[in-house]
Amino acid sequence: MKRRSFIKASTIISTPLLIGGIPVSSISKSTLSNFIDDNDDRVLVLIQLNGGNDGLATIIPRDQQQGLMAVRGNIAIPESVIIPLTDIVGLHPAMTGMKQVYDDGKLNIIQSVGYPNQNRSHFRSSDIWHTASEATEFLPTGWIGRYLDSQYPNYPQDYPNEEYPDPFAMTIGNSISETCEGISGNFSLVITNPDDLSQLATPTNNELAEGCYSERLGFLAKAIEQTNAYGEVIQNADALGNNMSTKYPEDNVLASRLKLVAKLISGGLHTKIYIVNLGGFDTHANQTAGDDPTIGGHAQLLKTLSDAVCAFQEDLNLLGLEERVMGMTYSEFGRRIRSNFSLGTDHGTAAPLMVFGPCINPGIIGDNPVITDDVNGIEGVPMQYDFRAVYGSILMYWFDVDEADIADLLYEDFQYIPIIKSCSTTATDDPLVEELEINAFPNPFMNSTTIVFTTKNEWVRLSIFDVIGNEVKVLSDKQFSEGKHSIYFESNGLPAGPYFYRLQTKTSQKTKRFVKI
Repeated sequence: MKRRSFIKASTIISTPLLIGGIPVSSISKSTLSNFIDDNDDRVLVLIQLNGGNDGLATIIPRDQQQGLMAVRGNIAIPESVIIPLTDIVGLHPAMTGMKQVYDDGKLNIIQSVGYPNQNRSHFRSSDIWHTASEATEFLPTGWIGRYLDSQYPNYPQDYPNEEYPDPFAMTIGNSISETCEGISGNFSLVITNPDDLSQLATPTNNELAEGCYSERLGFLAKAIEQTNAYGEVIQNADALGNNMSTKYPEDNVLASRLKLVAKLISGGLHTKIYIVNLGGFDTHANQTAGDDPTIGGHAQLLKTLSDAVCAFQEDLNLLGLEERVMGMTYSEFGRRIRSNFSLGTDHGTAAPLMVFGPCINPGIIGDNPVITDDVNGIEGVPMQYDFRAVYGSILMYWFDVDEADIADLLYEDFQYIPIIKSCSTTATDDPLVEELEINAFPNPFMNSTTIVFTTKNEWVRLSIFDVIGNEVKVLSDKQFSEGKHSIYFESNGLPAGPYFYRLQTKTSQKTKRFVKI
C-alpha cells in the first residue's frame, strides 16, 4: 500500500493512553540481518532534545575555529578545551561521558541532519520530525506508528493478547509522543513511575447502554482495560528488573528515565520503542555564562545528556543487553551560525544527530559545515542528510523492513546511510560513506555558474538551497551514466547572497556553499 493511501485509510485518531499520572540494490540487507539474532527482540530508544539544539557547540568543527570565532566569538568554545574526536571534529568540554562512549566504539555522529524547506517553528518542525512528513504536508500518523501499524494490524482493538502482552512503545515522561501515533491509536503508553500505577475502574460487566455515545464509551472501556493490562506487565517487569551501573548521576532527569528503561528491559518487558525527552535547548539567551563560554545553560544540558547516555550504555553492557538496544538523539532544528547579542543563538536549520550502541558503525558520517566570516544573521547550517534517511536506514537494518516498504512509510527518495554494522566486528579506519566529487565554477558568480560532478551509473538529485533551508531549485532528478557531468545553473530571479548546492545519490550526498554577487 502506498504511503498516502495507507495514511488516508485513517479515520480515527484516539486519545493517548496515560499511565501513572500521566532500491538500495548494491547493499545486501539479508547479510547484515544475520548478525542480529531476532529482530523482534531489538529495542530503539529515542532521545528528543526539545527546543532546537546548537549543533555547532555540541559536535564542534575544529577546522572551522577561525570562522566560529569571527561569527560567534561571544559564545564559541576555545580550541584549547574542545574534547578531540578526530583531527577536525571535537565535543563540547562538558561531554566527557559521550567521549567515553565514542572511545568504546559505540557512537556514530551524522553531520548536518535536517529536511528540505526547513520550518523554524518549534511546533511545526517537531511535527515534521515526528510524522516524517514533507515540510508542506500534514500527516495524522507518526513514522513509528505507521511502522507498528504495518506489523500489528487492528491495534488497539485486539491488543494486548497472549502473543503480544507487552506495550509496543513507551514514553518515559509526562506527555505522549506523536512519533507513535497509529491509524486508530497511539502505540505509546506514558509512565512516570511504575511503582505508582493503579488500576482504573471499568464499566460494570462492560455493559453499555445503546445510544449515540455507546461506540465512544465502548472505545473508552477498551482503552481502560488495555491500560490496566499493560500496567500489570510493566509492574512485573519493574519488580524483576535490575540496574548494575553506578554511573547514573543524581539530579539528572534524563539519567533517571534511561535507568528505568534499562531496568524494564532487564525485567523482561518486550517493548520495542522507548521515548525520553530532555528540554531546555531553546537557547536564545544565556546559552553561555558571562565571559566563560564553557559554562552555562547549554553546557549543563550537554553534560546531562552525555552523563546519562554513558551510564545507560554501561548499564546495558553489564546487564548483557546492549546488543539488543540502539539509541538515537534528535532535535527539531539546529541554531543559526551567527550568535546574537544575548549570549545565545536563534532558530536555525540542520544539526548533528547521534546514534549509540555496540551495533552501530562508530565514527562520523558527513562533512564539517564550512563557517565563513561573511555569514549573515539568518544563515543556518545547511542540510547534508535528510532525517528520513536516518529513520529509513534504522528501519531497514535494525527492524528488517524492506526497502520498498520504507518508501511507502517515509519518502520516495530514500538514501541509505551506513549507521549499523555487525555487532561482532570491529571498527576500521575506512570512511563510512563514499566521497562525491562536486564543485561549482566560477564561485562566487554573478548570474550563472556550472556545477561539475562525477557519478557512477546511478540516480542523482541536484538541488539549490537558500541559507534558511528552502529548496529553491531542482536542477536534476534522474539517472546518470558513469563519469563526469556538468550542469549549467542560471540564477535568474534569485537575489544576491550565499546559497548551497546539494548532490544526492541513493548512498551518498555532498553539500557545498557558493555565493551570487
